[in-house]
Amino acid sequence: MKTFSHIAQEVPLNGIREFGLLASQIPDCIRLEIGEPDFPTPGHIVDAAFQAIRDGFTGYTPTSGLPSLRALCADRVTRVTGVPTDPGQINVTPGGTAGLVLALISLLDPGDEVLVPDPGWPNYPMAVKLANGVTVRYPLDAANGFLPDVAALAERVTPRTKVLVVNTPSNPTGAVFPAATTDALAAFASRHDLFVLADEVYDEMLFDGEHHGFFARDPDRTVVVYSLSKSYAMTGWRVGYTAAPPALADLMGRVQEPLVACVSAFVQKAAEAALTGPQDSVREMRDSYRGRRDMVVALLREHNLYRYTPRGAFFALVDAGAAGPDAREFALRLLSEAHVSTVPGVAFGDAARDQIRLSMAAPQDRLREGVRRIARLLRT
Repeated sequence: MKTFSHIAQEVPLNGIREFGLLASQIPDCIRLEIGEPDFPTPGHIVDAAFQAIRDGFTGYTPTSGLPSLRALCADRVTRVTGVPTDPGQINVTPGGTAGLVLALISLLDPGDEVLVPDPGWPNYPMAVKLANGVTVRYPLDAANGFLPDVAALAERVTPRTKVLVVNTPSNPTGAVFPAATTDALAAFASRHDLFVLADEVYDEMLFDGEHHGFFARDPDRTVVVYSLSKSYAMTGWRVGYTAAPPALADLMGRVQEPLVACVSAFVQKAAEAALTGPQDSVREMRDSYRGRRDMVVALLREHNLYRYTPRGAFFALVDAGAAGPDAREFALRLLSEAHVSTVPGVAFGDAARDQIRLSMAAPQDRLREGVRRIARLLRT
């Protein structure tokens, strides 16, 4: 019998999903491993989906999305970046994850190298492998606020380097790039003739400072991935969008057709309601996450575990080095003995091997108890 695809078999496992599966087998587990908002999808968005179904939005749409939704997305990109954006530059995708994969498939030839943050979201190297590319990690140093260092990036550039992946606000660190960092990275990409793939799905989840996105710096070489999952508590709806230079956006649309055909029509109408309806829920969720961030930081200080303050998204890395150099064993102990599910830092790269990531999207009482159990186990 002939073998399976070697590319598919080399796609690395997702450590977040691995620990989520383990946690699902423990009924009383405190779930701090996944970035799942604990808010319901706002009612007006749900109502819009039901109305769309009643109105007959149950068939195919154009591959890149309903023209009305693409126009709304383009309007938002124009508003938040200051760059006039045409609906033809927008692709509506099944969540931000699909936008990331589409961009890499459209950009990479076999063997092309992609600069990926370490620590960084596990799906980056997974997507690079699917696109026949090669992941090259660049470090995010805690001493530098988990911000990329241009000198470290320059050391990793080769003639095969083609794409720079950036993520602000960051998963898993919660770092938010200041304007100077965004400017320096955009200039670096231009100097080395690299495309920038900017993951900005948490752009609404800022606790401190401002969001400085990449599209405004160099829209001719930048693809930005956006998502409605976190901002509107729509993780299971699977809808996001990308903004890209016109020719690349067209190519990404062609690539999307054989993969998913299109995002469900009624989900796209729900996305329109999210973008045009009241935004109070976005602010309420952000304020709630900020309060949880403040609580977690205070608890970490209380237990002498504080190292830094996340400024966006809703994640924090916690130093578990006291339990040994590899936090994976500690995360497994935490799960089996204390019934708290986190994600070992190695899931995000070698730089966070002695860390665990916890999600601050969990309810406050569960979050408080989870941090207490983490601190207690670290002392034993």
